[in-house]
Amino acid sequence: MIESLRFMTRAITFGRMPVEKWSDSVVVVHLGDDPRFGEEMEAASAMTPPCHSGVLDFSAIHYINSSNIASLLRLRRQIHDLNGKLVLCNVGNPVWTTFLITGLDKIFEFTENVPTALATIQLHEPDKTRKMKAE
Repeated sequence: MIESLRFMTRAITFGRMPVEKWSDSVVVVHLGDDPRFGEEMEAASAMTPPCHSGVLDFSAIHYINSSNIASLLRLRRQIHDLNGKLVLCNVGNPVWTTFLITGLDKIFEFTENVPTALATIQLHEPDKTRKMKAE
């Protein structure tokens, strides 16, 4: 019985795609602790462009180190250069404390969950469309 429960947990954990192309312009990344964090950030970076906005889901992250922060800042710059939006969500207390201490809470945008992050990006999209039409 316990073996089947362990198997079911693994199936659920690995069944979810860590990087999803949510639309033509938005990628959703379900991050995991190291070493997966770096791999998933590289995959997200490789999808921009064509995607110019992204959601990073921190629900499975328990800690964040300096190389993780550097990856986040690189992805932020890449998305910012495309006039996109990067939203972080489901950030737990230990990780949130790191963002507060480093001052990164002022640089990144945070929401409670993935649907709210996607809505935040969609609100940003019409502004981008208007700017493109005006040019």
